[in-house]
Amino acid sequence: MKISEYVERLAREGELLAEAAERAGTEAPVPTCPGWRVTDLLRHTGAVHRWATGYVRDAIVEPGPFPDAPELAGGELLSWFREGHEDLVGALGEAPQDVQCWTFLPTAAPSPLAFWARRQAHETAVHRMDAEAALGVAYSPVAPEFAEDGVDELLTGFHARPRSRMRTEEPRVMRVRAADTGAVWTVHLSAEPPRTVSGDTGDPADCEVTGTASWLYEALWNRLPLMGPGVAGDESLARRWAETAGIG
Repeated sequence: MKISEYVERLAREGELLAEAAERAGTEAPVPTCPGWRVTDLLRHTGAVHRWATGYVRDAIVEPGPFPDAPELAGGELLSWFREGHEDLVGALGEAPQDVQCWTFLPTAAPSPLAFWARRQAHETAVHRMDAEAALGVAYSPVAPEFAEDGVDELLTGFHARPRSRMRTEEPRVMRVRAADTGAVWTVHLSAEPPRTVSGDTGDPADCEVTGTASWLYEALWNRLPLMGPGVAGDESLARRWAETAGIG
């Protein structure tokens, strides 16, 4: 996807998040983030937006502290969230294409700007689902191409890091298939961080997870249960994913 497409998606996802949060009310519980209320969701996502904006806008090349969110509530908190989201969209849209700044996933993005546009588009989309869960409505549709991209970021980026808790005592293989886009990932599980290879490597899979790209996006990011007819083989791997593979 192009940087401009990520920025457009980020803009829309932030609007949807704020709208759902406002309708749900800031004291509503967020069932997809146990222990959180909408206040926590807005404070977290708003702080992430400001954190990302700083790296891109100021071309910061070293990791820095995560900003604290102010103790706001209700309409003031929603306004604070919207301001930070708008600033992030502006920073990504106005930054030089060759801006150099810090990034944090092991997969190599085409550029730091592409990394942050992609990361914040998915950060906001996933937390938009949380706001909709708090409101008690069905998730807004996710375009197949964007959903496939988000699955790829999750598998090849987040779960390639040492902090991934998705481990198995013995080597296992989980294959993930997007039925509508044709994308396939082969996830090698062991006592080490998962190693994901794009495509069907031909290795026998202990568990196969098949579904539309949007369902995979929602389920692998743990915003829907990873179960049902799309899971074949050793379902204990799918259960372990649900229990250990959560990303905030």
